[in-house]
Amino acid sequence: MRILVTGSNGLLGQKLVGALRDRPDMALTATSRGADRSPVPLGGRYRSLDITEVRAVDAVFDAVRPEVLIHTAAMTNVDACEQDPGACRLQNVTATENLVRAARRHGTHFIHLSTDFIFDGLAGPYREEDEPAPLSVYGHSKLESERAVREGGLAQWAIARTIIVYGVAPGLSRSNVVLWAKAALEKGEPLRVVDDQWRMPTLAEDLADGCIRIARRGATGIFHLSGPDGMSILELVHRVGVFFGLDTSVVSPVKSDTLGQPARRPPRTGFVLDKARRDLGYAPRGFEQGLALLRAQLAG
Repeated sequence: MRILVTGSNGLLGQKLVGALRDRPDMALTATSRGADRSPVPLGGRYRSLDITEVRAVDAVFDAVRPEVLIHTAAMTNVDACEQDPGACRLQNVTATENLVRAARRHGTHFIHLSTDFIFDGLAGPYREEDEPAPLSVYGHSKLESERAVREGGLAQWAIARTIIVYGVAPGLSRSNVVLWAKAALEKGEPLRVVDDQWRMPTLAEDLADGCIRIARRGATGIFHLSGPDGMSILELVHRVGVFFGLDTSVVSPVKSDTLGQPARRPPRTGFVLDKARRDLGYAPRGFEQGLALLRAQLAG
């Protein structure tokens, strides 16, 4: 199976590369902006690609002729999207439309990564069929990119929505909430953390596994792929501290509206995972299990 991955330098992208690169039944081509950041270089299986450029996208599709596309690349900084909606739309909507057109031409199974931020957070946890109502520029852009996939005339498509992805990988341009919490607690300085946002954090390895299951089964439709454990961001930070033996007395709760963030966040999201468990055999690890894997990886 010829699989093309976008955003291969990101956290999820690197986990997909790690899971797919040595599988004899899958021929991987990884793409991202700039140079390959894989710990073991992919060589000819990596192509630098700007997915906002139509000709560049078409050239890669014509060369690779992918049977499956796993589209992970996106502008995901919620506040940056709010402050620069043009860049957000280009990277999240226009780029997806470019990929949809190329995938339609090649009959490619299009697997698109999306987010819990398409919901307003007033009725979580959410099922796949629940009505979206995004609060932010980022959320709107991801919902619009979902529509581009659903309505793009593709032979096969799937949308994999997820929630704050955590893990460790070399050379990441952005951190994630678990690594941030660990690093902040290690400093031992006073730390203000919101207690009015509730999420189900997702281990990057589990999300990669869910995407590969969609690809192998030729599954179509929308799937919710997150971790199984729900918690406030405040509880998340406390659980990280307890797991790593760090002092959490420095943490004090605050409300989201005191932080002055440009983008509104949904208060309570979370996913009902029944469909992914039933149709894909998706079995995400509990939060502390994920932290144990992360600790082992950090230890080398």
